Amino acid sequence: MALVHGAAVTVLAKYSVYHPTDQAFPISLALALLVGAAALWGAVDAWLDRPDRGRNWFVAALVTGPVAGVLYVIGRAVFVDQTGASELGGALTGGAAFSALLVLVPAGLGLFVGGRIGRGTRAAQPPSEDARG
Repeated sequence: MALVHGAAVTVLAKYSVYHPTDQAFPISLALALLVGAAALWGAVDAWLDRPDRGRNWFVAALVTGPVAGVLYVIGRAVFVDQTGASELGGALTGGAAFSALLVLVPAGLGLFVGGRIGRGTRAAQPPSEDARG
């Protein structure tokens, strides 16, 4: 997830260099893709009944924040405008917090929804003797 977030923010920075006044649609599209990826992945984890999925997504969000911030600064320095290390402060505080929330909240929603979606094998099983009364 950190790589996806770092790449998305770098692409948005590159786009803003060439289109400084037209950023509403690309930013909305990038946010929708990032939220959708985390929500879908979380839902699949819940649907497959992966062990410790909640804790794994919490750790993934904590790791994604700072790693995506560092990847953004590196990507911006290499591909956009030779940004220096002075940008790391903002990327590791506000940017990291936003990226972490952008993983944690949709993944949590995906875990909730994915847990409610029945798998085909569970839905096809007849009720047990205890459930029939």
